[in-house]
Amino acid sequence: MTVALIDYGAGNLHSVHNALKAAGAVDVAVTADADAVTKADRIVLPGVGAFGACASGLRAIPGMVEALDQRVLRGGAPFLGVCVGMQLLAKAGEELGTHQGLGWLDGTVRELPADGVRVPHMGWNDVIPLVPHPLIEPGEAYFLHSFAYSGEAVLATTEHGGPVAAAIGRDNFAGVQFHPEKSQRYGLALLERFLRWRP
Repeated sequence: MTVALIDYGAGNLHSVHNALKAAGAVDVAVTADADAVTKADRIVLPGVGAFGACASGLRAIPGMVEALDQRVLRGGAPFLGVCVGMQLLAKAGEELGTHQGLGWLDGTVRELPADGVRVPHMGWNDVIPLVPHPLIEPGEAYFLHSFAYSGEAVLATTEHGGPVAAAIGRDNFAGVQFHPEKSQRYGLALLERFLRWRP
């Protein structure tokens, strides 16, 4: 089973790679090759930084967005987005202007309101499932973000001055706002479930 970990210049690749291996992945290909993505059994899209820069970095790789659409939306490959990799599932992000996402879900990524809470949202916080999902369990995970998803298909929330999307997804793709690679046992258990997931 090949796991494609997409390298588009905007991810914590080393840590995510190590976490996937620790969770039991044998063949993790760190790749910026669209053809490799179309052949992968599972796909992970990490992301660190601003939404617009990450979206531009992904689109700068020839054929990558098309490969993701083909392999995930039409081919049914299990997909996990992490942090900004989750946010890119939205139609748009409003960080430093409005930028187009992948548009797999009808949602927008907007700045967290600083209503009596610290922004960025940083540290350990509860993940509260809203609906049953094979990947998402209640527990504590590590968050670091200033922008949050708002829209359809929210699977779990966390509390930071009100409910904030912690996980989103539909069918064979999901995303988590927290960092599994920094979430110790909880994060590794999620990655283990992802590697077993048969949507």
